[in-house]
Amino acid sequence: MKRARTSWYVYVLRCADDTLYCGITNDVTARIAAHAAGRGARYTRGRGPFELVVSRRCGDRARASRFEYAIKQLPRRAKLRLDRREIARIARRLR
Repeated sequence: MKRARTSWYVYVLRCADDTLYCGITNDVTARIAAHAAGRGARYTRGRGPFELVVSRRCGDRARASRFEYAIKQLPRRAKLRLDRREIARIARRLR
């Protein structure tokens, strides 16, 4: 039996203290709920509530990880400007 292929996503959250968190997941809604419940990344514990700034489907986990790394290399000012157009530009660079 062949396993269904799971899509992976990269996402950026704005924390209540105005910091940004970038991560990957195969279920954005469940992952944000985990962050809100204190079961997400250690960094986000106690920093809620969270606002989803942007998310993008990346296909597989490896692509999502490369995308996450590219976003994490951006300076804060560039991360604050992230929108669909900027995310698409980063995606083109990663091809």
